[in-house]
Amino acid sequence: MLLTVEKVLILKTVGVFSDISERGLIDAATVLEEVRAEPGELIFEKGDTGNSLYIVVEGTVKVHDGDRTIATLGPGEVFGELAALDPEPRMASVSVQESALLLRMGNAELHELIGEHPEVAQGIIRVLCRRLRQQTQ
Repeated sequence: MLLTVEKVLILKTVGVFSDISERGLIDAATVLEEVRAEPGELIFEKGDTGNSLYIVVEGTVKVHDGDRTIATLGPGEVFGELAALDPEPRMASVSVQESALLLRMGNAELHELIGEHPEVAQGIIRVLCRRLRQQTQ
């Protein structure tokens, strides 16, 4: 089990949280839930109702639509942020490729964090813009 201080150090390396204050990092770290997953394990499936974002701490995950791989994500990367902001059905599935340690934050906690630290919303917007640019190239 990770200590709060360890979670804060991890969050400092995650783009979404890079501009947040120390107090904000502590607030975020206290609501993160650890998820351990093994290769082949499905984190969520396309069409599932989404309500959480995930941060990859260790290992890799594959974002996919059936057999088509959309992205492979590793330590420091985030997924599920769109559904955490707007709980709608997931647009893709995510499966574990290498044994993974993930940190999960629910949408209620995310909305509260954004209310207190708007720079988190700016970080999520940056991630979403980057992904949109990559898809259109």
